[in-house]
Amino acid sequence: MDSQCSGSVGSRATTGAVVNINSTPISARIESYEGGEQKCISDVRRTFCLFVTFDLLFITLLWIIELNVNGGIKEHLKKEVLEYDYHESFFDIFLLAVFRFTALILAYAVCKLRHWWAIAITTAITTGFLIVKVVLSKLLSQGAFGYLLPIISFILAWIETWLLDFKVLPQEAGDEIRYLSVQNALDREPLLHPGPAPDGQFYSPPESMADSDEDLDDKHDLEKPII
Repeated sequence: MDSQCSGSVGSRATTGAVVNINSTPISARIESYEGGEQKCISDVRRTFCLFVTFDLLFITLLWIIELNVNGGIKEHLKKEVLEYDYHESFFDIFLLAVFRFTALILAYAVCKLRHWWAIAITTAITTGFLIVKVVLSKLLSQGAFGYLLPIISFILAWIETWLLDFKVLPQEAGDEIRYLSVQNALDREPLLHPGPAPDGQFYSPPESMADSDEDLDDKHDLEKPII
C-alpha cells in the first residue's frame, strides 16, 4: 500500500514536471511578444522613419551645396527663395522633401498607420511634380545639380515606398499573427495539460481481494461460540 501511495505521488510529481516543462517555453514566448507590443514603435518602422529623415537631410545638404557653387549663399538664397522662379529654382525640390518628411512622419510615426495610402500620395505627388519640372524648367542647363537633385529626390521617394510596402507592413503583420497564435496556444494549454493535484490530498487504492478474505475470516472467528 505504501508503494502504491508513493507511486501515485511520484506520478503526480512527474505530471507537474511535464506541465512546467511544456508551459515554460510558451510563457517565455508570450512574454517576449507582449514586450514587443509594449514598444512605442517597432524596429523596422523606426528604420523607415530614419530613412525618411535621411531623405530630408540629404536633399537639404545638396541644395546648400548648390547654393555655394557659384558664389555666396546669401545671394543665391535670395534669388531662389525671395525671387522664386519655377524654371530655374531648386527651392521647390527642397520644399518637396519637407512635404514628404512631414506627411510620412505624421502618418507612420505619430499616427502609426498600417496602410500604404499615405506614402502612395506622397510618392505620386513627388513623381508628378519632378516629371513636370524636368520637362518645363531649365534645370538641365544649370550643370550637374540640374540632373542630381531631381534624380536623387525621385529615387529616395520610391525607396521609401518600397521599404514601407515590402518591409515594414508585412513584417508587422507577421509579428501580430505570431503573437496571436502564441497567445491562443497559451490559452488552450490548461485544457490540454491539467495541473498537478494539490499537496496533502492522497487517494487510497482500492481494497484488494486478499484484504477482503482476511476480514471474512475474522468475522467467522468472532461468530464461533465460546466453549
